[in-house]
Amino acid sequence: MRAVRLRRALADRLSRAGSSRDPVWRDAVESVARERFLGSAVAEATEYGDRWKVIHREEVTEDEWLELAYRDQTWVTQIDGTTVETARGTVQGAPTSSSTLPGLVVLMLDAAQIANGDKVLEVGTGTGYSTALMCHRLGDRAVTSIEYDAAVAGRARDALTAAGYSPTLVTGDGLAGYEKNAEYDRLIATCSVRYVPMPWMWQVRDGGTITAPLTGWMRGVAFAHLTLGDDGTARGRFLEEDIYFMTARPHGPPPVASPYLAGGEVRESRVDPRVLDDPAGLFVAQLGAPSAVRLGGGDEVILWDVATGSQAVTRPDPAGGWTVRQRGPLRLWDAVEHAVLAWQNAGSPHQSAYGLTITAGRQYVWLGEPDGPSWDLPV
Repeated sequence: MRAVRLRRALADRLSRAGSSRDPVWRDAVESVARERFLGSAVAEATEYGDRWKVIHREEVTEDEWLELAYRDQTWVTQIDGTTVETARGTVQGAPTSSSTLPGLVVLMLDAAQIANGDKVLEVGTGTGYSTALMCHRLGDRAVTSIEYDAAVAGRARDALTAAGYSPTLVTGDGLAGYEKNAEYDRLIATCSVRYVPMPWMWQVRDGGTITAPLTGWMRGVAFAHLTLGDDGTARGRFLEEDIYFMTARPHGPPPVASPYLAGGEVRESRVDPRVLDDPAGLFVAQLGAPSAVRLGGGDEVILWDVATGSQAVTRPDPAGGWTVRQRGPLRLWDAVEHAVLAWQNAGSPHQSAYGLTITAGRQYVWLGEPDGPSWDLPV
């Protein structure tokens, strides 16, 4: 059967790429039919960042659809809250749900250190493909999955039922967890968050883990893997894997209009603004100014705090170096420089050089060791 061969070929590719290190996940990839979770249409990126080409199942052959399903590729299934099944041709907008590439899904499950016998809470059901992989390994009773979007949740439920799986599926706010089935051994988030919601802490057992991508309004990302202590705290380093998903909707940045760039104090910048084009540099800058959004790039960065109106604008200096102009109650670039210089003094490492500690009153990211330089998350 062609689908079976394609699943085996996908499992082989993931193993060679290092995504599927646990042979049990390989067996799940070989067994779960991804095509069931794509619906009747998907969209792929075009050369334009906000435009997507819609592909309907009825428009291609069965073999072409299966080949599409078993590419290690993300397929967008919803744009700006509307399923792509209702669209034709090219659609403009922001993706709000997708079938994430299998390599990333399996890497996430492996990084969470899920083992046989674990009970798992998944925040972000999406299409249900990752839910099915966990059901195949752990059994339906061990898997609880929450989806915020009712339409997406309904489609996932139908796909999982058709595939023969019956986990606990919840439509609601995944940031609140699902207390009824607690305590969980593992909590994984297939959405990115600005900070760790406290209900997750309350619903995971002592010694259990929370695995989630941490993001912010500048779009910097690090991959958190935390272990719960018996004192109500959690701690862990960010992992080396660069994993991120769409941001949880309540944690996304506010709408941003074109800012009015007023005057302000001008001085020489102590760092090259282009450092924010580096993924690790961007994450670090975001630690310094967590309530700012970033516009522009390269030499000309605009940081804008929508709550206070504070701004920072960088420009190349004809005489050499860069200048920054700042206004408002928050000196955004001062805070960015402080974080970036600490990072550069440590050798400009990957985000895995940082860690995260959560207590009842504080969530903070630290560099090197827990008592090293630290920055509070915007809880």
